[in-house]
Amino acid sequence: MPRPNQSAERRLDFVPILARTFANLGYRRTTTAELADRCNVRETILYRLWPDKRAMFIAALDYVYQLSEETWDELLSRADDEVSPAELILDYESTHQGEFGLYRIVFAGLSETDDPEIAGALKLLYGRFHRFVKKQVKVHREGGPEPVVTDPALVAWAIVGLGTVANIGRELGLLSASARKRLVGEVGRALLGGSGTEGS
Repeated sequence: MPRPNQSAERRLDFVPILARTFANLGYRRTTTAELADRCNVRETILYRLWPDKRAMFIAALDYVYQLSEETWDELLSRADDEVSPAELILDYESTHQGEFGLYRIVFAGLSETDDPEIAGALKLLYGRFHRFVKKQVKVHREGGPEPVVTDPALVAWAIVGLGTVANIGRELGLLSASARKRLVGEVGRALLGGSGTEGS
C-alpha cells in the first residue's frame, strides 16, 4: 500500500511561518535559508513543497486571504438580526485590523509587481477581498433606503481602501488606535449607506 502524500499537510503547517517571516523581513530580505530555519527544516524540504521563493511568497499571500475569510466566516456564523454582516465585520476590523502585521506581506508584494506572477497573485488577493466585501454590502442594503453611493462594487473598493489606509496609519504611526477604529468603523458604516437591519 503506497504511503499517503503528506505534502499538502506540510504546506499547511509551514505557510503560517512563511507568512510571518515575509511579514517581518519583506520579500527581498527573506532568503529560503531563513525560511527553512524558521520552519526548522532543511531548504530541500521547502523546495519539495514549492519550486522557489516566489511560490512560497505567493502561498503566503494566499494565506493572508484564507485567514481573513476564516475569521470573518466564524464571526458571521455567530451573527444575529441586530447587526448586518457588513456592520459586524466593520466592527470587528475596527478593533483588529492589521493586528498580526500580515498586511506587510501585501505591501512587500506591491514593490514586486514587475514580476507577473506576484502581480497576478496580488490581483487575485484584492479581487477576493473585494468580492467578499461586495457580497456583504449587498446583503446589508437589502430592504433599506437608496444609499448615496449606489454601486456596491465601488463601496466595496472604498472599504478595502479603508483597511489599507488603516494599515498605513498603523505602520507609520500616523493614526492612533482610536483613530483607526473610527476610520474603519464609522467611515465604513457611512459608506455602507442604507441598512436592512432594524433600528438603523
